[in-house]
Amino acid sequence: MIVDADDTLWENNIYFERAFDEFIDFLNHSRLRPDEVRSVLDEIELVNSKTHGYGSKNFGRNLAQCYDRLAERDVNEEDRKTVVAFAERIIQHPMELIDGVAETLEYLASRHDLTLFTKGHPEEQKLKIDRSGLGIFFGHTAIVKEKDTESYDALVEERSMDREQAWMIGNSPKSDINPALAV
Repeated sequence: MIVDADDTLWENNIYFERAFDEFIDFLNHSRLRPDEVRSVLDEIELVNSKTHGYGSKNFGRNLAQCYDRLAERDVNEEDRKTVVAFAERIIQHPMELIDGVAETLEYLASRHDLTLFTKGHPEEQKLKIDRSGLGIFFGHTAIVKEKDTESYDALVEERSMDREQAWMIGNSPKSDINPALAV
């Protein structure tokens, strides 16, 4: 059984959304609505994720590039530091397990071999796993740059999983459900 981490076991995306809200307030753009700023940030993230992957450090880089592109005033190093700090605070936030996760994993681990499969910066993801206290339920952990059909295929092969019997527990159609179903 394969289990996702961020936003399946613990809260994660809400902290990125809060950082984005802080960014919007700081940017204080005179013409662009937040959804329009989000579109610019999404374009930057799409390009950068191929090289740098995911995580709060990379999110900070993306916010700084978005700020450089959209700021309506001269950009200085202090502004960039402020913007990057919005993202850096994400990793410092206390872990908030989703209700019922620990009990569910305890139950599943007593009956199945669980593999934690997540994407992001390896050090950051390992820190989250350690801080969550949930690592004890997993026989194997895999942290990849991108969760796509290739990475699922490699995981299934590496762990000698029966493709017809394997399960994926996750919340994202893009990175959990659709590629797992394809494999």
